[in-house]
Amino acid sequence: MPELTFLPAGAQAFLDGLPQWMAVATIGGTAALLAIIASLGVHSLIFRVLRRIAKSSESEADNIVVRKLARPTRWALVALALVLVSDIFPVFETLWDRMGGLVMPLLVGWMALAIMHALVEAAILKNDIDMADNRAARRKRTRLTIFNRIATFVIVFVTVGLMLLAIPGVRDIGVTLMASAGLAALAVGAAAQPALKALIGGFEMALTEPVIVGDAVIIGGEWGWVEEIRTTYVVVKVWDERRLVVPTSKFLEEIFQNWTKTTAQLMGTVYLYVDPATKLDPIRKKALQLIESNERWDGRVKHMQVTDLTRDAFELRFLMTARDSPTLYDLRCDVREALIQWLAAEMPEALVRSRIVPTGEDGRMLGAPSAEALAQLGEGSSS
Repeated sequence: MPELTFLPAGAQAFLDGLPQWMAVATIGGTAALLAIIASLGVHSLIFRVLRRIAKSSESEADNIVVRKLARPTRWALVALALVLVSDIFPVFETLWDRMGGLVMPLLVGWMALAIMHALVEAAILKNDIDMADNRAARRKRTRLTIFNRIATFVIVFVTVGLMLLAIPGVRDIGVTLMASAGLAALAVGAAAQPALKALIGGFEMALTEPVIVGDAVIIGGEWGWVEEIRTTYVVVKVWDERRLVVPTSKFLEEIFQNWTKTTAQLMGTVYLYVDPATKLDPIRKKALQLIESNERWDGRVKHMQVTDLTRDAFELRFLMTARDSPTLYDLRCDVREALIQWLAAEMPEALVRSRIVPTGEDGRMLGAPSAEALAQLGEGSSS
């Protein structure tokens, strides 16, 4: 064992008493341990400074980036420390040559995912969807979410592929398959068909935007809001808190209703049925007053129309608008309830009723004057 001048005399004597391979392993292991501890210390110091800088900033994006990069950079520094140790102690070089092909693609892919997720989350924060007309922000959020998932799939796929190529047996199998290109293409195409179809569908959803997050839709006879868009399916939140998990192909290949395709603002209706003898002007005046006084009305449209006449009732349609679908639903319920209560209190005669007219054996309405009585009444008036 060569003499190491930087070691204490007792440590040098201990190493001299060991076999050479064991002494080298002991020195190398100690050096690797110290390098790992040093890399962790450097990482902790650097990120402590970065966290303070991020907290002093008004933007939340800085905190997200620092938080996302903390773990992958820690292990990247550990790997860098082991590379340096392997350069100093050749006994570890062979081990690193075998492990590096697996570790380095994993760390690079992890870093790429962390950077991408941090940037996407920071971009999502800049698109506030709490404003009244939030369609533009919802569009950007939807695109960011879809592209984030597609990019995640691509990065993971490439990372796993590079890691598998580092294994000699797997690499040899891959080369053999590539030699028979036709068979390999058929096998890979058949195996990857669902994944590729989902990937292409995700791109199509992001580019054509049949729906975006927050849209009010009717699909499969259910009304709800698009809560989440993934590569293979869309989650629709129904008004009663249920979730519909709808395949992406449903929105690309089948007909559905999108109430907020162009804008979040909507127009809704309230139907009311009143007796045909009802005076309509007081009802119109009250309805417009109720709409105007409701804070959910956005000030665009308020109107009343007679849209149908049946044997027993007028059909009145009240039009009103609101800034989004949940607000419109509440506005319609408010106006409907207030109108019914007002009619019951102020115009009970307007409520629809069924009329039953009793008749006698001769078919005439009971209580109606006879023909003779009408004739006598006519003679009396003429005289």
